[in-house]
Amino acid sequence: MKDDPDHPRGHGGMVTRRALLKASLASLAGLSTGPLVSRAGAASRPVTVRFGIVADSHYADKTQGDRYCSQSLDKMAECVELMNKQEVDFLVELGDFKDQDSPAVEARTISYLQAIESVFQRCQRPIYHVLGNHDLDSISKSQFLAHVENTGIAPDLRYYSFDFNGLHFVVLDANYLGDGTDYDHGNFDWRDANVPSFELAWLERDLATTGRPVIVFVHQQLDGEGDTVVKNAADVRRVLEASGNVIAVFQGHHHAGGYSEIHDIHYYTLKAMVTGAHPEGNSYAIVEVHQDRGITVSGYRKAVRMEFPARCSVADLNGDCVVDLRDYAIMADEWLSSPSRQAAPAPGSVRRR
Repeated sequence: MKDDPDHPRGHGGMVTRRALLKASLASLAGLSTGPLVSRAGAASRPVTVRFGIVADSHYADKTQGDRYCSQSLDKMAECVELMNKQEVDFLVELGDFKDQDSPAVEARTISYLQAIESVFQRCQRPIYHVLGNHDLDSISKSQFLAHVENTGIAPDLRYYSFDFNGLHFVVLDANYLGDGTDYDHGNFDWRDANVPSFELAWLERDLATTGRPVIVFVHQQLDGEGDTVVKNAADVRRVLEASGNVIAVFQGHHHAGGYSEIHDIHYYTLKAMVTGAHPEGNSYAIVEVHQDRGITVSGYRKAVRMEFPARCSVADLNGDCVVDLRDYAIMADEWLSSPSRQAAPAPGSVRRR
């Protein structure tokens, strides 16, 4: 019988490239619901998401050094107007939304919160809040949350997560003392910020349930060292890194801003809105997460523009950040084209002594 070039053992018993690819692809097509293909498909198909971020508006009726707290209503109005024009998918404020008088009066503090929230709610897209230390300087977490809206989130949640267009977003609360006690009416040292064990356990469970790329929002910093960094930041980073899905963390608190990369996770600290006189002293940004998991941060006013490189799976061979049969075909073709493979003897052709 003549050798069939499309048969897996055509041409004298050698496996042909064409035959192997056809047979392998057909086999994989039949296993399209199997764990390899389904997991890759679920975890590697992010679509572009564009969201706004702003941090440290510190609204109150005062000016304190270079903190123009009383101008934050106008600064926030400028930010929200641009977010509406740009039609971002949602807008996140990264904490220290409001401030307080000295001496503090609870009712006045709440009025500051209501005023800045009324401007923030002019955003025509979903809005989200991250708790900051100054948000709790003369009120409780429950009082803060009672006067703001987190779109689609239960009103009592201090930390939470949500999905949007193929990505998973996590909001953390680091406003706890070392023993897990809530910051409440100023009963804290701002340098003692912690993510308690029960929140870490929640975070680990939450990340384990998603195969999507993850973006994290937090007020205090999770990278570096110093007073503005969460005390147990290393423990938080270990959870983020172990998930394998976290691509970036956006944070505030350190008014000068900053950036670092730790174990393939980007940490971007947004400059404070409150620092500097309006309008030049403003700061906000639009973040775009691309299909290849690369990130573009477009900074406005003082905010710094940055580009984070793509983060695709090593199994993605054609650069579309989707692991599918096309990548398998490339892998098989490269394997069969390798010099070592071409030099290999046909099965059964090696003589045994």
